[in-house]
Amino acid sequence: MNLSKTFWDDKYKNNDIGWDLGEVSPPIKTYVNQLTNKALHILIPGGGNSYEAEYLHAKGFKNVYVVDLSKTALSNIKQRIPSFPSSHLINKDFFELDMTFDLIIEQTFFCAINPTLREQYVTKSNELLKAKGKVVGLLFNVPLNIDKPPFGGCKEDYMTYFKKYFNIVLMEEAYNSHDTRHGKELFFIIKKKD
Repeated sequence: MNLSKTFWDDKYKNNDIGWDLGEVSPPIKTYVNQLTNKALHILIPGGGNSYEAEYLHAKGFKNVYVVDLSKTALSNIKQRIPSFPSSHLINKDFFELDMTFDLIIEQTFFCAINPTLREQYVTKSNELLKAKGKVVGLLFNVPLNIDKPPFGGCKEDYMTYFKKYFNIVLMEEAYNSHDTRHGKELFFIIKKKD
């Protein structure tokens, strides 16, 4: 299974993006609405069209970064939000990033990467986060595909992955999921261990 730059860019070029809600995901919107520190350095990995980045930008967050393998997806963001800093739209592999953040917003990326990379994702997230940094977002709570993304999972599996580097603050079924995902996703907050 080759989930390469070309694979993902073709998905966006062909609008073969069934996971794309076309709007900020309601649980993430609710979380963002209670954030008060607009100076937070925030990463959205595998952000795609990233309506989350658009929402954060509109709310006055100045240090929002999106990393994605697809140039087309990043161009879509820039076209939609001309004022979004181009230098914050990073066409790179998440695993090659060398920056630090206060917050990583997880919106379908973990379930889009090859499941063999999940432990590496956890290690890399730990590396990218500053002290007391958090990963917040959504994970599919269903056994989805085994041969192509999105790849599902369950709470027990996710807890096993994250507990090495993170304290699990919250991991529960999202009560305010988008209609198309109701009952299918977990909202979670994990905090980097001291």
